[in-house]
Amino acid sequence: MKRNFKNKLAGVSVAAAVAVSSLGFAGYTNLTEAKDKKKQPTNVIMMVMDGTSVGATSLARWYKGENLAMDEIVIGGVRTHSAESAITDSAPAGTALATGNKSNDKIVGLLPKVVNTPGVDPINPEDALKPVANVLEGAKLQGKATGIISTSEIQHATPAGFSSHAAHRSNYQDIAEQQVYQGIDVVLGGGKESLVPGTTKNARVDGENLLNVLNQNGYDFVETRDQLLNSKSNKIWGSFAPTALAYDFDRKQASNSEPSLAEMTNKAINTLSKDKEGFFLFVEGSKVDWAAHANDTIGMISDVLAFDDAVKEALEFAKKDGNTMVIAVSDHGNSGITMGNQNTNGNYSEIPVSTYIDPLKKASMTVEGALKQLKADRSNMKEVAELYGLDNLTAEEIEALKASKTLQADMVKMLANRANIGFTTGGHTGEDVFLYAYGPSKPYGLIDNTDIAKTMAKFMGFDLKKTTDKLFVNARESFENKGYTTRIDVTDKNNPVFIAEKQNIKIEIPVNKNVAHVTQNKKTSTKTLDGVTVYNGKDFYVSENALNLSN
Repeated sequence: MKRNFKNKLAGVSVAAAVAVSSLGFAGYTNLTEAKDKKKQPTNVIMMVMDGTSVGATSLARWYKGENLAMDEIVIGGVRTHSAESAITDSAPAGTALATGNKSNDKIVGLLPKVVNTPGVDPINPEDALKPVANVLEGAKLQGKATGIISTSEIQHATPAGFSSHAAHRSNYQDIAEQQVYQGIDVVLGGGKESLVPGTTKNARVDGENLLNVLNQNGYDFVETRDQLLNSKSNKIWGSFAPTALAYDFDRKQASNSEPSLAEMTNKAINTLSKDKEGFFLFVEGSKVDWAAHANDTIGMISDVLAFDDAVKEALEFAKKDGNTMVIAVSDHGNSGITMGNQNTNGNYSEIPVSTYIDPLKKASMTVEGALKQLKADRSNMKEVAELYGLDNLTAEEIEALKASKTLQADMVKMLANRANIGFTTGGHTGEDVFLYAYGPSKPYGLIDNTDIAKTMAKFMGFDLKKTTDKLFVNARESFENKGYTTRIDVTDKNNPVFIAEKQNIKIEIPVNKNVAHVTQNKKTSTKTLDGVTVYNGKDFYVSENALNLSN
């Protein structure tokens, strides 16, 4: 196995070097610094590998046989707890990374209702579930180009945290609509079903076909790798699957039409960097988390390496540009994966790397990908098991798999045992995660996940609290203070509308959109707002400029 683990800290500030050394990273790191060209615009590329414990990145490095691109920029650690728990869900984790505010389980882009974690500041009960601005919204107000990328549905919790506001992460209807009306320049990932009406789980129930909206707003809507790479547009919406994209190993094996995460990242950077005001780009490698939940070692390795390839693309741009901040981090741990399990208690110090890695190298697909090849009668069980690296099974083992009612769990356990891999859980974990960062004004040391949002906002030249004040005022209170009578029309429960009336003026503001309809002297016009309108089930929140629509 090739080994290329570099052992020097090149060009690192004393403070950063101390921070890295104190976290035990020094033996793996070759940090190079961007030369700040003291120019505008500033760019930020924020990258999240969802649900990735440090054990997963260590294993992926051994599997690859050489340094990861991330190893060059590891510079600290991140605390991941939520407002109510030491172990966070992706929704409050994404909210913290995007807005600088802790929140509760399943909540996206809103303040929490419950705060009981030591060290987290309490909130005024009146502010519970109030929307708070994210860094993408702040960047957009600065005139920057914006983009989000995900290998899951683009409406999934973490990309949702950087682009929307919802009381529950499963509200794909609201999240998808807000993402479309945010006017994000480049959106790439899965989740096409949430853009159109239909009968599938997350298809739209409000009657709106968001593909028509995208077309009206000038997007090049693409659905394959070739269409994406050939697009010349400055506004691209890529939906490459009805739900999530394939794991990277499975994508390669099946030769499907989906782009890799690195290809999506490269295309987004090349497109967004044309903007003279700079850009903000969010990138998520989503399915490491899903593999970790399933204890699928191969799925975790597959998509850690795919994410690392995307980091390489971001770093190549940042090094040339000189004024781009790149941050890569996991939002939380998952599965407690370890090299070593109960079978290695007594002789762990004598076990060579090959004992862990060689069994894993036999797999060509993840367990998800392999099981998609399984026939209904399981007559090809032997061949499917071999796709997952389970070769040389006895006839009894094959028959046991054919009869299994927990086939996926049995297969991942068999491979993990062969490779001496351990797992503590099928859920999230609460340990600190690595912080990877590059470029001017980058964060370093052991920090809180909320610090990342604040660091990005400061680098891009705005304050998140002031942005929140501009984008999210309580509609009822604000309009009533101006002499309007107000109500929330829920005649159509899927399309609530805030209505404010005074004398000959009627203002109608639909949920999840960036528009308001103003009727004055019997003439109706549609006005564009600075941001999307959010309804948290109790109150409507609208952009500050909505208060002056009748002028």
